[in-house]
Amino acid sequence: MAKEELIEMRGRVEEVLPDSRYRVQLDNGHGIVAYTAGKMKKHRIRILAGDNVSLEMSPYDLTKGRITFRHIDGRGGPPPARRPAPR
Repeated sequence: MAKEELIEMRGRVEEVLPDSRYRVQLDNGHGIVAYTAGKMKKHRIRILAGDNVSLEMSPYDLTKGRITFRHIDGRGGPPPARRPAPR
């Protein structure tokens, strides 16, 4: 597995923690601590307890993640991930 490969998961925010972190319950039942991605901070996207989110996790530490998208009922999902062109 390459170092750049991330694991994409979905979950629900259970609790808002200090320092802009969140306790997230994944769809598979595991709980992790996650923070918001840079674009979400830049555009001031608010995340509340109970929101469904998509997140990325490193295969090296499965207890932490980065929230990349907040799902809103009635809207589509995140755009498809771009794969870098092979060199």
